[in-house]
Amino acid sequence: MDKKTKTLLEKGEVLPIMESFYTIQGEGFHKGLASYFIRTGGCDVGCHWCDVKESWNENEHPLIPVESIINDCKDISDVIVITGGEPLMWNMGPLTKELKKYNKKIHIETSGSDTITGEWDWFCLSPKKAKLPISEAYEIADELKVIIYNNHDFKFAQEQANKVNNNAFLYLQPEWGKREKMMPLMVEFVKNNPKWRISLQSHKYLNIP
Repeated sequence: MDKKTKTLLEKGEVLPIMESFYTIQGEGFHKGLASYFIRTGGCDVGCHWCDVKESWNENEHPLIPVESIINDCKDISDVIVITGGEPLMWNMGPLTKELKKYNKKIHIETSGSDTITGEWDWFCLSPKKAKLPISEAYEIADELKVIIYNNHDFKFAQEQANKVNNNAFLYLQPEWGKREKMMPLMVEFVKNNPKWRISLQSHKYLNIP
């Protein structure tokens, strides 16, 4: 990467984009909501059960100018979801600032482990054991979403709930490949801990992106 391009990336004027698409939000608090997704390339967490491992290497995805990203989505949806990979590896300030000019509601799905940049209407914090969130992520989270892969993840979920602000919605979501095994345990957990809710990847049941 040449020096000029590196500077543009650091400023957030270009971003590595794996894909973007208009679909229905399938998870968490906003499930069922028509949304335009922008998936950034690059991830510094690397969960072994990740279903988009092809997003991890930022060098495999083109650097797109923020202006082009905006032009692709500004007339499609009022709700923009920034996801990854790990979007907070990059400076989100310029992108969210420009989206706000079009009165977009901007959501992010993040592990919260990197410096927080950008302006967010909804902050979905999905913490990972390999690289825990920074304190600011717990403070501003609107939604805490913990992926349940094994029994230990219930303990991890409670630990994370103790750190997040009191207004955040709490969700457990089964890892897709373990859903049949973990769902009965999740149901019992939520019945015994009713502050939690269950999130399902409904877009996978609907066979949409």
